[in-house]
Amino acid sequence: MPLSDPPEFPLGRNVAEITRDQNGLIAFSKPAGVMSHPNTAADEPRSLVNARYVLDGEYFEWSAGEGTPLRRLWLLNRLDSATSGVILAAASAELAAEVRAQFKRKQVRKVYLALVFGAPHRAVELWRDLLTVEKRGGVIRTAVHAGQVPAESRMSVVRAGHRQPRLTLVRLEPRTGRSHQLRVQCAKRGVPIVGDQTYGDFTRNREFAKIAGTKRLFLHSMETSFDYEFGGKRQTFSARAPSSPDFEKFL
Repeated sequence: MPLSDPPEFPLGRNVAEITRDQNGLIAFSKPAGVMSHPNTAADEPRSLVNARYVLDGEYFEWSAGEGTPLRRLWLLNRLDSATSGVILAAASAELAAEVRAQFKRKQVRKVYLALVFGAPHRAVELWRDLLTVEKRGGVIRTAVHAGQVPAESRMSVVRAGHRQPRLTLVRLEPRTGRSHQLRVQCAKRGVPIVGDQTYGDFTRNREFAKIAGTKRLFLHSMETSFDYEFGGKRQTFSARAPSSPDFEKFL
């Protein structure tokens, strides 16, 4: 399904298209609280696209109107519903297969912003861990104890806060793509991400929510970029989604 004429996607609430290329590779900006895809039909109104999701094929499917063929949009990566930022999709199965291969080959550069409690020991650190990743009853949990799954991220301080509670804005560049990797790695080093209800500091989360008036997870996928080959041509793709002003408002 070529995208020479921009279609009207049934996008979720406050989801916005950032950019697309001539092959039909599309980047969207996903708000916090929106699911990457629905797990059930009841989830469709609060997912990236308000449409049926075919899990085996990893694509959304919907009708543009009676008598028209079904439209499809292939999801290329996922973000936790609590995480905001760049998320990718493709207009064809062939393109989706090529870009997913880039992810598997670890040739996709991703940059995140996170607001954390406390401060890292150094301005720049390379984090290496061995994680355990388990999925039970559809729920994923990751830990750093006695793990065998390697995880690596580069952390750099963007801005240190000077108020109480002490907060730091950090830039995170994962070299591996493990589930909940950044959240677990931050927590392990005593700088849990603000608003992390699974791996974070629950007491400080409650205190901060009273001050800030928000319980959101302060983790944002800011930038995704990579090269890929499609139709015999080498392509470069880059998408950037600015973070909410709240990420610096409380520093």
